[in-house]
Amino acid sequence: MLPTPPVAYLCLVRCMLAHYTVVVIVGALLGLGSADAATLAGQVVRPGGTLDIRFPVDKSFQDVAAEGGNPRPTQGRALVSFPKGFDPVRTWSILVVLATTDAGRTNIMDAPFYLAPATSERWIVLASDATISTRLDSTSWRLAHLAAALQALRKEWPQSVHWPVAFAGLSGGAKLSGVIGAMLASTKAVKPCGFFLAGINDDRLSVAYKMYHPAGDFLNTPIWLSSGMSDQRASYGAHERVRASLLNTGFKRVRLETFPGGHEVDAGQVQLALRWFREVGNF
Repeated sequence: MLPTPPVAYLCLVRCMLAHYTVVVIVGALLGLGSADAATLAGQVVRPGGTLDIRFPVDKSFQDVAAEGGNPRPTQGRALVSFPKGFDPVRTWSILVVLATTDAGRTNIMDAPFYLAPATSERWIVLASDATISTRLDSTSWRLAHLAAALQALRKEWPQSVHWPVAFAGLSGGAKLSGVIGAMLASTKAVKPCGFFLAGINDDRLSVAYKMYHPAGDFLNTPIWLSSGMSDQRASYGAHERVRASLLNTGFKRVRLETFPGGHEVDAGQVQLALRWFREVGNF
């Protein structure tokens, strides 16, 4: 899994900034996202509940998804879980879940790993996917559907453009989180407030940082490396090498923590990481 080629990436930047700017301005003028209109994609939001929504994929995002000969998706799907007491008028944090592109794994399949610990810490969980099959499950494919899902949230709640966003993944999903997080940060469409990287054996975040050049303060983003003590796929030594690589790149807040488990997401670590992200970001 490699980062998207620069030409396609530059096209995405232009499209994304234009779409998000229009969405926020128009939404603000219309007064969307009031406390009396807690709906998303036509469904009523229930605090403490989960929505399975469908949303349109704009042509610009279709172009990105279709890179490499993939079909052009016109509709996306997302699982969105809300903490108790959710009210869109207030500021909330969003945890974006990304899964490995191997073995037909989808983001929504991995979302349950994070729901309980994230919502208990008062975070929204967002996992986006396609509604059609793809020829190549690539970074571009995943990025296009995530961008369209974020657009759907911002169309409903323009103020959410300012909400903190963290990225989480296991194994290949952790690598993908770093790549997509850096890409979105470089467009200024999202300012990442944290990365939760579990079962990771290769530092793709540094590669993406050097390729896409997000703003300098990106190096202050807190990164939590979660290593299972009995992980046979990504050993503790591999996590140590990832940590050393991140520090060598210039990332200033990198924690490597262990838990008594294998190649998996530990709920306790998710909870602690999200708490730490909030402390570091002061939100």
